[in-house]
Parts: sequence; structure tokens; C-alpha cells
Amino acid sequence: MRVVIVTESFPPDVNGVAHCALQTARHLVDRGHAPLVVAPATSPKFSAPPEQGGAFTGSGPDALAPCPVVRVPSLPLPGYPQVRVALPSRRVAAAITEHRADIVHLASPFILGVRGMAAAARLGIPAVAVYQTDLAGYARTYISAGEATAWRRIRSVHAAADRTLAPSSAALRDLEAHGVPRVRLWPRGVDTVRFRPGHRDAALRRELAPNGELIVGYVGRLAPEKHVELLAGVCGLDGVRVVVVGDGPSETTLQNALPGAVFLGRRTGDELARIFASLDVFAHTGPFETFCQTVQEAMASGVPVVAPAAGGPLDLVSHGRTGLLVPPGEAAAVRDAVWALAADPALRSAYGAAGRAMVEGRTWAAVGDQLIGHYADVLSARKLVAA
Repeated sequence: MRVVIVTESFPPDVNGVAHCALQTARHLVDRGHAPLVVAPATSPKFSAPPEQGGAFTGSGPDALAPCPVVRVPSLPLPGYPQVRVALPSRRVAAAITEHRADIVHLASPFILGVRGMAAAARLGIPAVAVYQTDLAGYARTYISAGEATAWRRIRSVHAAADRTLAPSSAALRDLEAHGVPRVRLWPRGVDTVRFRPGHRDAALRRELAPNGELIVGYVGRLAPEKHVELLAGVCGLDGVRVVVVGDGPSETTLQNALPGAVFLGRRTGDELARIFASLDVFAHTGPFETFCQTVQEAMASGVPVVAPAAGGPLDLVSHGRTGLLVPPGEAAAVRDAVWALAADPALRSAYGAAGRAMVEGRTWAAVGDQLIGHYADVLSARKLVAA
């Protein structure tokens, strides 16, 4: 099967969309398929001249990519330079045509994905759209309005796809409630080899909490929609050290809002896995997660989770078994949940073990095979219509 993955983000970007697109490409290669990735350029120095088509294999930011990557010219989002927005380009349609795609995979389509959808429609190629970003929630956060407009955009983009894949039950219900047709559930995988309890590091723990404090960690973007400031009450708990991993436009504000917290910046790979496993509690605060991969990575690391009872965490966290779900946006509830776990080491251990057991079967290989099944269903449906 020849697949073109049109994604709004791809490594070296560090976010859920980029990570999922990379894992999808890897799995397709492992199963003998032929993927091609189309993504925004990371920076001008990595942009290829137009006559070269923007393809990078074996050099630049895509040296470790599992398949060819076509980079489309892009600009940094004002006020949030870690996010790049693709510019109008003919490379998307050209890439789909030249790759002789059987199917187009649209990862969190919004700008570049819309062009991919339009190109697929013109060429008569089926498209699968993966819903991954709560644009309506972001609209509420950043402009205090525009939620209805955001949903109109989501509905118009996804209605053109042969199938939309939602990462969680909550996301699926939201999509269907707003009139998006042909929605199916497709969760995310987790690397249970990289993220595991055995990476717990006593030396790292002494470095982060030299007085033996309980370590409560947050991992993710530092941006307004994540509401990391809700950890302020946790910072005030006796014997607790908050550790924040990630970067973003809210970093300076959060350093002032979270006194005593340790900010480690962006961490990836085995280093990130070591940090996860060395936590005592993982706390996520954002209420707009369509899935929340970091919760799943914490569970794979054997760490109990505190998360809002909204969106993706509802599928991931079994309240009272693998962690605690709290009302979204309530700092006191986050603080009290952390304090309850801090006071009971046996409970933390039980929750952590149950979390690890719960995610052991959610490998990227298993989830990737489900995705290939969705591709096969869409292709079969197209053939029936054509017949």
C-alpha cells in the first residue's frame, strides 16, 4: 500500500501530532508498505529549492526519518515560534501524484491537511482524516470566542474524508455531536519498552529532590491551553517538589507562578523515559486533550496519574485504580488529589502497577495494525462504489 501522510507537524517538532505521524510512518515501513510524509519545513535553512520538491532523505532534520519526507515552506506562528504554519504550495498535490498514493492520511488536518484533502479529492484518492487537536477548546482559550467557527472548520474538513479517526471516546462523541460523519475510534500506542518502571533513577531523584521530597511531574507544552498554573497549590505542599518538562510561550509566566518548581525544558527519548520513571506522581492539567499521550507514557512508566475528568484522560485513567480524575480547572482538586497520593505510598505503588498493566497491550504495533485495517476498509468501500 502506498500512503501519503500529510501532517501539520513532524519531528524534530515535539508534540502529539508529530509523534503520532512518525510512529505511523515507522509502522507502515515495518509492515512492508510505502509511506511518504508531507510536512511543514522546520526552518528556512532546511527548505529545499522548489525544483527539488522539498524531499529530504538521509540529511537535515529528516536524517532519521523512516521514509521520504517532503517539506513545504512554512512560517513560525506569531507568539509561538515552536509551531510552524505551512504556506500555500503545489508540493502537496505533486507529492501525492508522484508517490502514486493509494490512500492519503491527514494528520490533524487544519491548514496543510486541507490542501491534502483537496488534492486527494481532485485525484480521486480516498482520504482518512485523524482528529487530534481540540481547535474549539483552543479558540476558547486564545480568543475567548470562536468555538462555533472552529467547529464549522472541523466539520467542513472532516466531512470531506472517507473516514475520520477519533483518538478517544470523548473526541468521538464531540465529532458526532457536531455533525462530522463516518467517525471511528482509533487510539494511540505507547512505547512500553522505552517507557517502563525499570528506568527509575535514584541519582536523578536526588538531583531533582535533594531533601527526599515526593516528586510530582508535568510533561508537555507550556502554553495557556495546558493550564499548568493549576499546579501552584501543589508547589505549596510540604515535602513535595514539582518538576516541569517542556517548553513554550508560557514558560516565563509559569516560572513565576510555580515557586520552587524545577523546570527542565524540553526532553526527549531515553532521557524523558528516565524522568517519567523517576516521578512519584504524574499530574496533567489541560482540559482540552483529545487523547493525552503523556498520561499513557506515565502509566507505562508505572507512575500514578492525576488528570482532569475530561477528554482523552477519561479513556486512559481508571479512577481509583490507576490514578485520580479531578474536575477540570480546579486547582484545589489537583492539590488535594496529589496530597492524597503523597500520604499513601502503598496506594501510589498499586496505582502505578495497575497503570502499567493496563497499557502493556497498547503498543504502537497493535495500534498501527488497527490503522491499516481502517485503510483497508476505506479502500474496499471505494471499490464497491466504483463497481
